[in-house]
Amino acid sequence: MNLIHYNAIINTVPPHVKLVAVSKMRPAEQIQLLYNAGHRVFGENRPQEMKAKHEILPSDIEWHFIGHLQTNKIKYIASFVALIHSIDSFSVLQAVNKYAEKHHRVIPCLLQFFIAQETTKFGFSWKECKEMLENPIFSTLKNIKIIGVMGMATFTQNQILIREEFKKLNGYFIQLKEQYFAASPEFKEISMGMSNDYEVAIEEGATMIRLGSTIFS
Repeated sequence: MNLIHYNAIINTVPPHVKLVAVSKMRPAEQIQLLYNAGHRVFGENRPQEMKAKHEILPSDIEWHFIGHLQTNKIKYIASFVALIHSIDSFSVLQAVNKYAEKHHRVIPCLLQFFIAQETTKFGFSWKECKEMLENPIFSTLKNIKIIGVMGMATFTQNQILIREEFKKLNGYFIQLKEQYFAASPEFKEISMGMSNDYEVAIEEGATMIRLGSTIFS
């Protein structure tokens, strides 16, 4: 891992944008090096791996879960996760609420939207999200807090397509804010942009970017 490269990236990220260092499959030693350099926010996509790292690394790390989340794996992270980026179904959100209640927590969550051209990616459609938010059961979930949206653009060199997809996610965010979360000041996050497209994401309104290879390579 090249800390000079990391510092160069940090210096280009605006103050209002949070950089999530994607540490999946990286050894704890590399995470510790970045921690020693002052970084505190790390993203993982496997619950058991995240739990294992949480147990041996400094307690003030802010752990973000960024991968597709299976309901039977939430129990591994519910006691400590700082933010779940990848709520992509009502059933997952209800399960997160259940485990958060067991730990007497309110877990912040982002709603993941499907914005890419790739069928392998997950996320709500606008119709599915509206149906969830208007379902009477949604208002009974007291142990989760929706604070924004997340999306993954198509993995391509086509910058025009990537920009259009990020614009689409920002549009969803604006509509949700106006229609459902106008009274929630916490609803302010747009998590989009990875190593190959984070600069475009920032230009299109990202408040969180998720970088792995550009930091740890």
